[in-house]
Amino acid sequence: MLEINQLKFDQNGLIPAIVVDGESGRVLTLAYMNRESLKISMEKGLTCFWSRSRQQLWLKGETSGNYQHILSITADCDGDALVVRVKKDGPACHLGNDSCFENPVYETGEEPFSAEGLYRLLQSRKETLPEGSYTTYLFQKGLDKILKKVGEESTEVIIAGKAEDKRETIYEIADLAYHVMVLMVEMGISVEDVRRELAGRHVIDHKVKQEKMV
Repeated sequence: MLEINQLKFDQNGLIPAIVVDGESGRVLTLAYMNRESLKISMEKGLTCFWSRSRQQLWLKGETSGNYQHILSITADCDGDALVVRVKKDGPACHLGNDSCFENPVYETGEEPFSAEGLYRLLQSRKETLPEGSYTTYLFQKGLDKILKKVGEESTEVIIAGKAEDKRETIYEIADLAYHVMVLMVEMGISVEDVRRELAGRHVIDHKVKQEKMV
């Protein structure tokens, strides 16, 4: 693990800090830290930056209440830039937007698939309930209907797997994953909640395996 004095600050004593939502993986903002603000961030577990315009320390959320609770801080390979994963209490942008990066400059029209991206899309469907959407139908029918579909899709995965049909199994797993994600949104379970649970099980399994080997 790197020490602060191993990082490379620029001629003004600053290092760029890319703040990322620990749940969705979305880039929230780009700010700068000096040695003092980085030390405060690590001590408080809250993001603290150096404001270049005001020439002073800036604890994010101190006036707005939109604190950013730090999950991890990682330096790049050269040690001259940081990625700060956070759990945020509110919008990251001073304009009230979720992220400071809201203005497209160039798009190919295609977005790589991610669990977080699907989760955000499903959240949007639940909030807006667009007509003609199957997802809207599920949310309107409620928890019992969603649970029924999860059960049905689980059975389809078993049938396809038992038949050793790889293509069909992939198809059914995708269906199951979608309906599980709908269930997660309905119950307010985040992707990060599941990730933390899996991480915890990894540690437990490792210990159990060690005990069995002794």
